[in-house]
Amino acid sequence: MGEDAYLSKNKEDLQKSFYKAIPEVVFWPVFIIATIATMVGSRAIISATFSIISQCRALKCFPRVKVVHTSNHIHGQIYIPEANWILMVLCLAVVVGYRDTDMIGNAYGLAVIIVMLVTTCLMFLVIVMVWKRNILGALAFVIVFGSVELLYFSACLAKVHKGGWFPLMFSLIVLSTMCVWHYGTLKKQAYESNNKVSLDMLLSMGPNLGINRVPGIGLIYSNVATGPPPMFSHFVTNFPAFRCILIFVTVQSLTVPKVPANLRFVISRIGPPDFRLFQCVVRYGYKDQRKDSHDFENHLIENVTEFLQGGNNDSEELGWEPVNQQQSIPPDHVTALSLQRGVNTGSSKKTVRFRGVGCSKELEDLKEARESGLAYMMGSTCVLACDTSSYLKKFAINFVYGFLRQNCRHPATALGIPHTSLIEVGMIYSE
Repeated sequence: MGEDAYLSKNKEDLQKSFYKAIPEVVFWPVFIIATIATMVGSRAIISATFSIISQCRALKCFPRVKVVHTSNHIHGQIYIPEANWILMVLCLAVVVGYRDTDMIGNAYGLAVIIVMLVTTCLMFLVIVMVWKRNILGALAFVIVFGSVELLYFSACLAKVHKGGWFPLMFSLIVLSTMCVWHYGTLKKQAYESNNKVSLDMLLSMGPNLGINRVPGIGLIYSNVATGPPPMFSHFVTNFPAFRCILIFVTVQSLTVPKVPANLRFVISRIGPPDFRLFQCVVRYGYKDQRKDSHDFENHLIENVTEFLQGGNNDSEELGWEPVNQQQSIPPDHVTALSLQRGVNTGSSKKTVRFRGVGCSKELEDLKEARESGLAYMMGSTCVLACDTSSYLKKFAINFVYGFLRQNCRHPATALGIPHTSLIEVGMIYSE
């Protein structure tokens, strides 16, 4: 407003009105405050970028990156080294490439007004779907604020060719990367779900393959939440031996900020008790902090122990539908599901102890297997487009998704799995 008042009297100073509008007496104090405000604003943008990338990664819309939690008390205080370096390189590239503050201002102005316009549109969904308010009130909000923002947006469109093209191009690249990663991840999960192995078929092959059970606990990581994944049958066919107790672990990221620790594990049995096969769905919110492998092992064994102590020893396979990965969990539904599956509803910070007196045979086997050690198994999959696919799909899957998969953070590292106990099974999925 002060700049507009100055321009109304000094139209010839249009190019430098931002600086000349400030009185000379307070020029340097305002200059210092503006510099400090720039530092605060840049720090806010960096922190917001870390938070958005972390949440998109949890929703499988962004490749895996290293997330460092910098606070023991505030879980949302994170640091992503890759994103920090990329932001620094981009900032230097913009300054060196433009070499003109007017063009940088055009790019910045277009980016800011688009953010405001998108925020207004998203606010309409929040008012209607989250706050459950009247749709007319939401429309009034969009019309009042959106009309003003559209005026600014229309003015900024005239500056697209004067530097405003950069934020549009950069946002398109980021959006395309997220879409390709999300698409490839969904296709990979769909392939594993459609090609999962029947447990009866696998066990019927046992006498022919000479499958042996060795002491210990095997944790089989997969995206299949209702049985053995394809890579497990591939492994058993070529190496007919596995641990005496197998737990198929599926890690799900949900669209809720946090999942209570006592509702995190959902345990069920696969097949008769003699098979010693279990299914475990581990659910995390997008703001949950993943624990190290030792704590995870203790919590998992504790929940399996409580599942067995709860009397879930029926000879028939327990059938249940897992919670969808992109579905938020209503508290009552989570509680009911957890209680049905024997999830501990008390404090999760307990040490695993096995009672020697009156302990069932399964608990004794679990204790002995725990002492023998744990082994982790996960698939190292490569997704390729089939020969009949279009060139666009081949480029997106074979090149873009393949490049992102090879250069993103390894899933074993992201899950905190020790490499000394990890077995990776290579497979090629044709889509």
